[in-house]
Amino acid sequence: MTVALVLGVIAGIIAREIGPDAEDNPNGLAATLSTLGTSYVSLLRAAVVPLIFTAIVSSISNLRRVTNAARLAGQTILWFAITALIAVTIGIILGVVIQPGDRADHGALVGGDPSSVGSWWGFLTGLIPANFVGATVNTAVTVTGDTATASSTVGFNVLQVIVVAVAVGIAALKVGEKAAPFLRLNESALVVIQKVLWWIIRIAPIGTFALIGNAVNTYGWTTIGSLAWFVAAVYIGLALVLFVVYPVIIRSNKLSIKQYFSGVWPAVQLGFVSRSSIGTLPLTQRITERNLGVPREYSSFAVPLGATTKMDGCAAIYPAIAAIFVAQFYGIELSIVQYLLIVLVSVVGSAATAGTTGAIVMLTLTLTTVGLPLEGVGLLLAVDAILDMGRTAVNVAGQALIPTIVAKREGILDEELYNAPRRGNPFSDDLSPESSEISQSVTQ
Repeated sequence: MTVALVLGVIAGIIAREIGPDAEDNPNGLAATLSTLGTSYVSLLRAAVVPLIFTAIVSSISNLRRVTNAARLAGQTILWFAITALIAVTIGIILGVVIQPGDRADHGALVGGDPSSVGSWWGFLTGLIPANFVGATVNTAVTVTGDTATASSTVGFNVLQVIVVAVAVGIAALKVGEKAAPFLRLNESALVVIQKVLWWIIRIAPIGTFALIGNAVNTYGWTTIGSLAWFVAAVYIGLALVLFVVYPVIIRSNKLSIKQYFSGVWPAVQLGFVSRSSIGTLPLTQRITERNLGVPREYSSFAVPLGATTKMDGCAAIYPAIAAIFVAQFYGIELSIVQYLLIVLVSVVGSAATAGTTGAIVMLTLTLTTVGLPLEGVGLLLAVDAILDMGRTAVNVAGQALIPTIVAKREGILDEELYNAPRRGNPFSDDLSPESSEISQSVTQ
């Protein structure tokens, strides 16, 4: 994948130099990069819903063999909160020290209302599935002259899928022996889905090449402009969490830092270029099991939950620094209570944006809770894609870290597998060192 990253950057630079044609349409290379990248993320997303459903149902049925299932769930949520608290604290400190809002060019930035707004009430109502598969339909109407054209897109609220899967899994346990055929069918479906996912993961270098190339072509580096200090503050915060906080947690639990990073890095790289925790979920879950040694019965519950609610990048560091930026830009002095509200939203608020896209909804939830103008969101949109790559990489790393730490503390981590050379294929049933190598196929 490293080679794909380099080639993608080169292709993106070339596409950007060629520029659009006379009618302002993308050139052939730019269109190809955009189509390939979008198609690859769509492939990953298409597999997410069946993976989450079958994995969680299987996980719940297998958790009956685990005596401390409730404790595992409680410890997972607790560690989600602990790391979010550390991340948001770092974000607040960086925002106060660097003061990106005061350093911005006020004449070059224009505020604007966000396209979507997060709310606590929206989170609570969003928990209730509208249908069995958690599908959502968005309809847009385009008016051209006297003609109106309607187009609909179907999406999925991942949090609702989790709710449905948990309910089905618990119901199957309550039914008992009569549900055995259903559970066997679900287990078979899970194996088939994992095989399909492995095929998708094998072409990850193609997706990486296209995604990073399209990002370079679309955004380049000139969009940073007067927001350079804000971008720097966010990336410093992301780096501190990924390369300082996480290693400290790993080491304090007597695990190898090197083994963690070598195991999780394929998912981190894919998260960086895809900008989607949900799209990266299939790979995150499998490397958590096959590289980091977390039991499937636990990881198939913890990792999907983390992919929707464990976001140190999007829900802690970014909204903290962004909220302080908005306050500084508009000359608003934040009180201690408002800083505490930022912490509160970051620790418990990521669930309120579960199933949504990007960090904008989380930012609007923070701004409304703290009482800052929502127009400040528009100031930051120009660099959101550049920041989203780093935010998602940190999100993915944390989503694999917490199950690993909890499994270690509860004595169920396969430490021999954790410390083994990275030569196991996460989608193979063979865990021996001689098996096919996912690390090579994804990281080379």
